[in-house]
Amino acid sequence: MRVNTKSLLAAGAVAVVATLGLASCAGADSGSEGEASASGTLTVWVDAERVDALQGAADAYTEKTGVKVDLVGKDNADIKDDFIQQVPTGKGPDITMGAHDWLGELSTNGVVAPLELGDSAADYLPVAIDASTYDGTVYMLPYAVENIAVLRNADLVPEAAANFDDMIAKGKAAGLAQPFVVEQGAEGNPYHLYPFQTAFGAPVFGSDENGYNAEDLQIGNEGGDAFATWLGSQGKNGTGVFNTDIDGDIAKQAFLDGTAAFWLTGPWNVGAAVDAGINVAVDPTPSPTADPAQPFAGVKGFFISAESKNKVAANDFLVNYLGSEDTQLELFEAGNVLPANAAAAESASSDPIIEGFAAAGADAVPMPAIPAMGQVWQYWGIAEADIINGADPVATWQKLAADVQAAIG
Repeated sequence: MRVNTKSLLAAGAVAVVATLGLASCAGADSGSEGEASASGTLTVWVDAERVDALQGAADAYTEKTGVKVDLVGKDNADIKDDFIQQVPTGKGPDITMGAHDWLGELSTNGVVAPLELGDSAADYLPVAIDASTYDGTVYMLPYAVENIAVLRNADLVPEAAANFDDMIAKGKAAGLAQPFVVEQGAEGNPYHLYPFQTAFGAPVFGSDENGYNAEDLQIGNEGGDAFATWLGSQGKNGTGVFNTDIDGDIAKQAFLDGTAAFWLTGPWNVGAAVDAGINVAVDPTPSPTADPAQPFAGVKGFFISAESKNKVAANDFLVNYLGSEDTQLELFEAGNVLPANAAAAESASSDPIIEGFAAAGADAVPMPAIPAMGQVWQYWGIAEADIINGADPVATWQKLAADVQAAIG
């Protein structure tokens, strides 16, 4: 199985049909779930917190084409499963909001249609297009890119660390017994440790001109062994920098209390730090090697239902309205996450916090979207937690590689 994460420019411009308003489409019936009808309506499922941010684009599209856009606020926790269940029955929306790492599951279930971006593919951050592409086809209109970075208490440590060891040294020089925190927990947290792993040359999968190749498992290579050895040296029997007793809440409180100067986390935690009066700076993850530490990028966007009766209108609305700089800035204001549209991202980066996350994500790579990733995450986290707690690093890591290979087939 080959999973493509490379940018793919769809051939040709997006078709514009003069009779969009007459085309039948999947629209909402008397309920909110969007049963198919010929109402001239595009039904769009969105995170309930982002309905207002999209209303202007929806109204503009209706005024321009005559096609009504019905924005249905959904609980983000339910959108994916509801979409997968309803689309094959002819119900569900024309468009749904979602995350790029759903793509493997959505594609396997046959519930999403390809998206024609045309020349507008060049308007987006490269990692956003990479993440929106699966098995050689673009399926998602991206609107936000999210990655982790190091939050630094600039009052305690005025300058960014040059590398991992320098970060620890700077924190200790500031008089802190615990310079750096990152959430782990009993089951580990490979998402947060991935930047360090990549610095040792140990990606989960290999890649080529077609992107990730799920048949080329790289996690158990020599770099993986080196990473595991380093991780063990920073755990219970080493420096103690990594600790499975530190979960998300404990890491957060340590930074808010000023007992830790550095916190590896995402933009979702910046508000709490600012509200606590911390002078927050955002730095790239300091590498433990001479190579960059590459975090995962999570990309959010919109998918077209494979059963939509009005795919042309749905494609037009996504590419020419939800993909616009103005709309993506509206979404940014609603969620405070870096826009996927490059021009909107540049505007948003006038905020130093957003600029910091953008710089930290300059080398980011999309999270793999293969359906088996759920099992991969589980094996991966447990292995890292065991290594942190003193298990033999290389033996544990090689067992992880074997377990992952068996899980993905």
